[in-house]
This record gives sequence, structure tokens and C-alpha cells, in this order.
Amino acid sequence: MSVVLTTRALLLDMDGTIVNSDAVVERVWRRWAVGHGIDPEAALRVVHGRQGHATMAILLPGRPAELNHTENRELLAQETADTEGVVPVPGAPAFMARLEGLPHALVTSASEALARSRMTAAGLPMPAVRVTAERVGVSKPDPEGFLKGAAELGFAPADCLVLEDSEAGIAAGRAAGMPVLGIGARAAAHAPDALAPDLTHVRVDPAPDGSLRLTISA
Repeated sequence: MSVVLTTRALLLDMDGTIVNSDAVVERVWRRWAVGHGIDPEAALRVVHGRQGHATMAILLPGRPAELNHTENRELLAQETADTEGVVPVPGAPAFMARLEGLPHALVTSASEALARSRMTAAGLPMPAVRVTAERVGVSKPDPEGFLKGAAELGFAPADCLVLEDSEAGIAAGRAAGMPVLGIGARAAAHAPDALAPDLTHVRVDPAPDGSLRLTISA
């Protein structure tokens, strides 16, 4: 049994969608949570898909935003330097190779430096069009990043398909007015429009009319 989705352009999240960086995220955020007297499991439930300062604002409500941004810069430096265990999501290398020459963008809550570090560690090509943390004023679940990605590719939001794994990212895609293909078990809990266990189950083919046809197998 398969599902077919048709779109004009793809907007790809990075962590959890094409790159598995869970090992690094858990190491860094567990350490941060313990240092602030927070249950590490509680931290990991909200960290995925958000910029670090947005996660801190949820976990430490009322703390000055300036302090969150300062600590976020420190954590970004730690995450950028730590690539142990960073690997591609199954099927990501072949999937990204098929996207060469097709309209797609990376839309990630990571900084440019962190995105480059993780994409390189995973052996994946960096998309020419990308919206990183520096390019937006508000973190996911706000739709700003996806809307910017669509605009830079030259497509209306409704003509783009989002690939995401996290609650915040799926909510951002929906808020942008875009259908969402969820990737992996984390996405399954948040009712995306379609779901694939990983990218070995997703095939993308260009159609004669210029659209993209994604076939999602069970």
C-alpha cells in the first residue's frame, strides 16, 4: 500500500528528518538540564525542532531572554563541535541525490554553522537554498522559516510540501498553510498529513508538468 503526494517544491527540516543527531542533542541538553536542576527527560520532550533559546524559555519561564540567548550560543558551539553519532536518516543520501536540480530548501532551527557541521558529518549535500536560525526572528512552531523558504524558491506556500519530524516543526508547517509529510516515530504522534518510517520509504520523481511526485510506501 502506498500514498502519493504531489507538490511543486520541498521544504526539508534537518535534525530528525534527514540527519539523525539525537545522540548529540541528548548529550548536550541532558548536561544543560542537570546543571539547571531540570529533569532531563522533560527537556528532551520540548527541545526537538526549536531553537535553543525557545526551549529554555519554556523550561525556565520568566528568565531574562538575554540570558537564554547567551546560553544558546554556548550550546550551539558545543553542538557544532560534537559530531559523534551524527548519521544520515536511513534513505537520506539517496533521497537527497534525487533532489539535485529539483526545487527544495533546508529550513532548520540550527544555525548555519551547526547545519553545515551536521550535514557534513552525515555526508549529505547542503541545499543551495536554506533558512537557518539566523534568518528568522521567531523559532518554530512559528511558520516564518517555512514561509521564507517558499518565497526564496519562488512558490506559494500551498505549492510546497514540508518534511518534518517534530511537534514544533509540524505545527510550523501547518501554520504556514503547507501539507506535512512526517518522517519517523517522533512525527507519528502529531498527525501529519502523511507519514513515512524513514526516507527509504519515500521516492521523489519529477513529473512532465514540473511538479514533484512523492510516493510513500508502507
